[in-house]
Amino acid sequence: MARPVRFNIKEKEIEAPDGLMGDGFMATSFDQVIGLARKNSLWPLPFATSCCGIEFMATMGSHYDLSRFGAERLGFSPRQCDLLMVMGTIAKKMAPIVKQVYLQMAEPRWVMAVGACACSGGIFDTYSVLQGIDQIVPVDVYVPGCPPRPEAILDGFMRIQDLVGQESLRRRNGDRYKELLNGYGIQ
Repeated sequence: MARPVRFNIKEKEIEAPDGLMGDGFMATSFDQVIGLARKNSLWPLPFATSCCGIEFMATMGSHYDLSRFGAERLGFSPRQCDLLMVMGTIAKKMAPIVKQVYLQMAEPRWVMAVGACACSGGIFDTYSVLQGIDQIVPVDVYVPGCPPRPEAILDGFMRIQDLVGQESLRRRNGDRYKELLNGYGIQ
C-alpha cells in the first residue's frame, strides 16, 4: 500500500477583520468585509496553452484541491471571472486575444502569470513568442518554473488572495492605477 504524499501548504483559517466585537454583532470597515469576501471567492479563468496547463489540472485535482481556497468554480467566460491565470507559451499572434480576454473581465480583475513562458518567454527566445505577458497586460503575481509544481501554483494563488484581501475599494479609481492601465493602452 502506497504512503500518502504530504506537502507543506499551510491552510489558513479565515480570521475576522479588525473591528468592534460584542454579543451578536461585529462592527468593522466596509473595505475589510469586501476584501474578505473577494479573497475567499475568486473565480479563475485558466488560459492554458501548454505544459503549465497540465500542472494546473493536477492543482485542481483532489490531491492538491484548489477548491479549498474558494476557487472551486473555474470560469471559461471572461465576463464572469476575476482572476486571469495565463499558463504557457503565448505567441505574438495570440497576444491580442489575451488582451481582449483581459479587457472583457469586469473590474476588479487580477492576473497571474504561471510558468517561465508566461513570465518571460521561457526557453523560446524567438521572434514569434511573447517575452512575458506583462508586455500586454499588468501582472499581479508571477509563478516561476518550467513547469511549476502544483505547490507553486497554490502559493501563487495564496499571494493573489493576500493581495485581494488587502486592496482598498478605491485603489482602482486612483490616478496611479489609471496611469498603469494607460501604460498598457487600456482606457
